[in-house]
Amino acid sequence: MAQEQVGDLDWRPNLASRAYAADGPLVRVDQGHGSEQTIDGRYGAFAALMRADGYRIEASRGRFDAPNALNGVAVLVIANPARPADASRASAFDDAEIEAISRWVELGGSLLLAADHAPHGAAAEALAARFGVLMGTGYAFQPLGDDATANLVFPRQALADHPIIEGRDDSERVNVVRSFTGQSLAGPKDATVLLAMSVDAREAPDLETMQTIRRRLRAGEDQSVVLAELSRPALPAQGLAFRFGEGRVVVLGEAGMLTAQIVRFPDQPDRQPVRMGLNTSGHDDQQFALNLMHWLSRLLP
Repeated sequence: MAQEQVGDLDWRPNLASRAYAADGPLVRVDQGHGSEQTIDGRYGAFAALMRADGYRIEASRGRFDAPNALNGVAVLVIANPARPADASRASAFDDAEIEAISRWVELGGSLLLAADHAPHGAAAEALAARFGVLMGTGYAFQPLGDDATANLVFPRQALADHPIIEGRDDSERVNVVRSFTGQSLAGPKDATVLLAMSVDAREAPDLETMQTIRRRLRAGEDQSVVLAELSRPALPAQGLAFRFGEGRVVVLGEAGMLTAQIVRFPDQPDRQPVRMGLNTSGHDDQQFALNLMHWLSRLLP
């Protein structure tokens, strides 16, 4: 079954007011490590939302250990980097780049790292580990009786007591976050779990296994047997926030919640496109995206 996943460039943010009236902080989005999350494509909605809030946003297309690569940057955004063509390593970043990024954060920079389900976790795993974050690298899911879903909902009780959730006032409080297929995470001991996985959440190693789990559950097989055979307990979080030296870090195990995307099915012309991210309803993902950027840019304590 063919499918086409693209940014929903018709989506427009709806903000009551801008956080920065003019000359807001510079946000640089990594486009130099194979990511499809570009500011004029799949991450177009993220870019539009940040610009509407007063940030300056631009693409980064080079190495992070290059001279002056991060000069003037307030927030570095890395979303779904890809494995390099060099099959000798899985990481999208070599040791020199990882050290450059971590040193920049340690001296006061802010990093937003978002990495989805397999294979994206493997490409970001080494960078995350430098900050003390463990990635599940698979497909996190919630068992649902005779089925399972990787589209997770985090109600208020699964959200942290943290400025990213509380916002600057009651109008910015986040009450529910939805994600759209990702991995699970574990952070350093001082990290705040922004999005807490349920106690029975699981993680499958890859898409084929995820599909097998769903097929066997729908066929009526014993849930405990299927889950024990084909999955492992999920790590405790899908979102983390913590300080690193003088800097700040947010790590998300799912990248789609920060943008708006459409999945089309060219070989099924009668099938309706599937929307995911900010162009769906029933959640506070737009405010969540704004709040986490406000925290990273020091607008929130």
